[in-house]
Amino acid sequence: MDTETLSEIITEHQADCVIHCWIQPRASKTSIVGLHDGSLKISLAAPPVDGQANAELCKFLAKKLDLAKSAVKISAGDASRRKSVKIEGITKALLIDKLSQI
Repeated sequence: MDTETLSEIITEHQADCVIHCWIQPRASKTSIVGLHDGSLKISLAAPPVDGQANAELCKFLAKKLDLAKSAVKISAGDASRRKSVKIEGITKALLIDKLSQI
């Protein structure tokens, strides 16, 4: 993914960033697929039951971005495929750089 596209799906709020995501639960493996309707499309192996997919999303992004799990939280869309994920303590430029390397 190019940095210009990533810049469009990430918003910065003070010292935190929000990534707009489109989630595909019950996939064969957990991975970043690409873009979908102005959001970062992520396939998750976990089912959307009892918050399992949400937990896996936070854990997956924390690992890929080399951050603590506590720094990644779902800020909107708990029960939806379209989610806003808040990443604490990272600038937009650094987040774009890390995501473009994945």
